Amino acid sequence: MPAVSREFREFAPAKVNLTLHVLGRRADGYHEIESLVAFADLGDRLTFIPGDRLTLDVSGPGAEASGAIGDNLILKAARELAARFDRVLAGRFVLDKQLPVAAGLGGGSSDAAAALRLLAEHNGISADDPRLHAAARATGADVPVCLNPKARMMRGIGEILSKPIALPELPAVLVNPGVAVPTRDVFAALAAPALTSPGQPEDFITIDADAASLVSVLAARRNDLEIPAIKLQPIVADVLRTLQTSAGCLLARMSGSGATCFALFGAVAAAQEVAQRLQARHPGWWVRAASLS
Repeated sequence: MPAVSREFREFAPAKVNLTLHVLGRRADGYHEIESLVAFADLGDRLTFIPGDRLTLDVSGPGAEASGAIGDNLILKAARELAARFDRVLAGRFVLDKQLPVAAGLGGGSSDAAAALRLLAEHNGISADDPRLHAAARATGADVPVCLNPKARMMRGIGEILSKPIALPELPAVLVNPGVAVPTRDVFAALAAPALTSPGQPEDFITIDADAASLVSVLAARRNDLEIPAIKLQPIVADVLRTLQTSAGCLLARMSGSGATCFALFGAVAAAQEVAQRLQARHPGWWVRAASLS
């Protein structure tokens, strides 16, 4: 009987920027940022079947919008890893794309990080191997924080990471109004940012109370990309107003460069009820209840 290929699977969770401060623009054109990042219990799913050729198939509701296969960050991550080792066994990747594209949820970066985890496991590469982390940095700015998806502060252009931060579980509703907001366009529309740092990782490390306690800390911070994103896609402001006026909402904010916005709630039931109501009222929107941590 022919040998049966084993399949390996990884979850690629959505990344949510609870805060995002732009601290300045570097000489090379990249922006220095500081962001508290959490991850959701929803995302894409990646399957890996070892083989002789590196290939990728994409399915799911976000497949059509995910762009050309050759430009996918999964393949870029695999090639960056292979360039740093004498021999990396590859194979076929199959991506179930559930997250919206260009949505401020780090979907492509999380997919690439999941591919690196799969390849590392299959090739016996330690999670601490600096070459693995170098491949992540070379793939994209958000890939390093997604490599070990735990809440933490990220700085620089995304390569400076704090130790994991133990946040309380945050019931949330994620909403994308069905528009894409390319990150480069949002940064291009950004006014000159301040050069002050609004906080330290230690501000969050000891937060182990309920969601309301964390919200009081988050409320003093912001997402500097909200205003330029709204200039490009005014519907983002409509989403934020809708979430802010929802029953039980503790905080509403845009994630990343948008257009996905999130609202935090004190209870899972409240988040689920709001998500159901918004989905019925706005059938063209992508609406999900989630838990962030």
